[in-house]
This record gives sequence, C-alpha cells and structure tokens, in this order.
Amino acid sequence: MTVRQADFLMAIATILMSLGLMWSSTDGLAIGWVSGKGPGSGFWPFWLAVGMLLCSLATLVRWFLRHTPESRSTEIYMSRSAVVVVGTSVGALIALLVGIHIVGTYFALLAFLLFYLKVIGRHEWPLTVMLVGGIPVFIFSLFEWALQIPLPKALTEEWFYPVFDIMYETDYFWMYILGSFLFLGAVSLALHKFLPGQDR
Repeated sequence: MTVRQADFLMAIATILMSLGLMWSSTDGLAIGWVSGKGPGSGFWPFWLAVGMLLCSLATLVRWFLRHTPESRSTEIYMSRSAVVVVGTSVGALIALLVGIHIVGTYFALLAFLLFYLKVIGRHEWPLTVMLVGGIPVFIFSLFEWALQIPLPKALTEEWFYPVFDIMYETDYFWMYILGSFLFLGAVSLALHKFLPGQDR
C-alpha cells in the first residue's frame, strides 16, 4: 500500500467514524444547550465529531486535488520495521484494556507505560520513572479527586481505601499530590546522578 492509498483510506475511515459518533451522540442525548444546565450530555461528542468530519472531508478534497505531499506520494506506506513497532503498540494497548478489567486502570496504565517507555521507546530510567509514576498520579488526581469520577480498579479496589480516607477527610489532599510529584522528581534525579552513563 502506498502513502497516497493510505491517505485516502484514512480519510474515508475517519469520515465513517465521525458519522457513527454523530449518530450515537443523538441517540437519546441532547446535543444542544440545555437551559439552566449548560451543554447537553451529547453536546461535546456530537460537535467534536462534526469537527472531525469537516477535517476528514478537507483531507479527502485535498487528496483528490493532490495538494499535499502525502496525496501525491507513491512510496510504500510502512516498512517492515514500522509494522513491527505498530503491531507491538497495538498489542500493548490491547493488554492495557485487558489489564484494566483485571488490576484496574492505574496499575494497568503503570505497566503499559513501563513497557512502552522502556521496551519500545528505550528511554532512560529517570524519565521512565517520572512518567510511569507521574501520569497515573495525575490521572487519579484529575478524575478521582478533582472531577470525582471513579475509574475502574477491579481487584485493586481495596488498595485505594486508605487513599480515599485521606482524600475525603482532609482539605489538604493537594499536598499529598504535590509530595508524590516531588518524591518522583527526587527519585528521577537520584537515578540520573547514580546512573549517568546508562544505556538507552
């Protein structure tokens, strides 16, 4: 498959996805502004899908007119090595989704980030530790604390009870969050100091 063919197929795929999202957003959901409440439950999915549809149509028009380098390219779209990387990434994402149902969002995400950053990305340990620890803490803080939207925890649900006790019984939970990031930063700096010549 050439780059030009891939460009066309992706435009068609995103057009179909956009239409599907628009249709599902109107299935019993309000896509407009609800008086006294704000945007309806289908507002953001619908209008974001409309934006994606317009961008996809623009891509298709530019493909037909051959305005972009991709729409004119006859080079092979993906090399064998790229297929391996993409295949591994897709496998890791599937494992992440399965892991969410077994060990919950945060531990599955931690394992996914560790694999992706260290095995696929071959990043150094300081950056890996900072991101593997920091991203789950940030997501937990955003959803569980700020938005109060619980994410699936599966078998690890009870492990979070002490954290919830602190979160709901104190007004200073943000200090624990800040402390977590400072701790991760300190660990990353220590790794950088004691492993200065580590292999990637």
